[in-house]
Amino acid sequence: MTRLLLLVGAIVLVDTVFYSALTPLLPHYADDLGLSKSDAGLLASMYAIGVLVGGIPAGIATSWFGVKAVVLTGLSGMVATTALFGFANSEWSLDAARFLQGVFSSCSWVAALAWLVAEAPADSRGRLIGSAMGAAIVGALLGPVVGAVASVAGTELTFAVLASLGLGLAAWAWRTPSLREPQRQPLGMLVRAAGNPRVLAAVWFVTLPAVSFGVMNVLAPLRLDTLGVATATIGAVWLVSAAVEATAAPLIGHASDRRGRLPLLRAGLAGSSAVLLALAAIDSSWWLLAFTVVVTGFALGSFWAPAMSLLSDEAERTGLDYAFGFTLINLAWAPAQVAGSAGGAALAEATRDAIPYFVLSVLCGLTLAALWRYGSSW
Repeated sequence: MTRLLLLVGAIVLVDTVFYSALTPLLPHYADDLGLSKSDAGLLASMYAIGVLVGGIPAGIATSWFGVKAVVLTGLSGMVATTALFGFANSEWSLDAARFLQGVFSSCSWVAALAWLVAEAPADSRGRLIGSAMGAAIVGALLGPVVGAVASVAGTELTFAVLASLGLGLAAWAWRTPSLREPQRQPLGMLVRAAGNPRVLAAVWFVTLPAVSFGVMNVLAPLRLDTLGVATATIGAVWLVSAAVEATAAPLIGHASDRRGRLPLLRAGLAGSSAVLLALAAIDSSWWLLAFTVVVTGFALGSFWAPAMSLLSDEAERTGLDYAFGFTLINLAWAPAQVAGSAGGAALAEATRDAIPYFVLSVLCGLTLAALWRYGSSW
């Protein structure tokens, strides 16, 4: 089990490195190719669009051909698209590479997590998912560093080296045995799962923090900049936040195995509602805003392991292929990220920054109330 966890952790880590490496490179591409703000925004969103488009095909392929085959497909595509991105020299080729990276990322994420959960003991599911999510967060930390290196050493060399890491992961996955046979479930099972209240609740517990992160990751840095905080300091705030979230993820997952999924989700909802309201109220103190960003990252990050474990538990109870469960997670995460960043920024521009935070705080409170009322029947 440890070997499989290390493999899955490495896969999601490298995936998130590729996803987040673009951030420091955006100014470089904007200058070299004359990208407008809307062009840069499209480039940044192409990965999430690819995840959304590739989600259902990845789930179907995993159910029919098995977790190992789809992991290898995702890693092979990742190698090719990473090299393509490194050598791309036009707007359309960069957009295409990012889109395809998202498509193949769907394959590797859905199949790798389904592989891990399928072979995990039920009483260790939360800890293992939390550990995998911790690795993903570490990848998000390393991605901007890789992007910064690429801006100096050149994108061709940097991304060629990264692509070689994908080849190594593919070889590792090839040598790792898979004990679970393909389930070969029809698409109708996925459609029926989308009408299951417990499945929908688990998906909502992923959607809510994804939207909230999208809002905070746009509005909070801009507010800190307005308050005169240096770019390096802003980066350090998010570095500390991600480090806290990555460290806590396995511990929260382990706690959800021991105490149940719902108590951890209730605590996450209560904490998130409070800190989002605090973000809405803070106006002039940059250090208080920075501290609240770190606490909010921890509160929102506490949803991932219990929510995914809850979905896995329900999939096991109903006989749903785990791959279809994680497909629903992917289909929720991608548009939630876009809605949070773009929609939250638009709402803040039309009103003020406090309004999106206040709306999200109310949503967390209403969700907590609904969970208290109906969760006891679970």
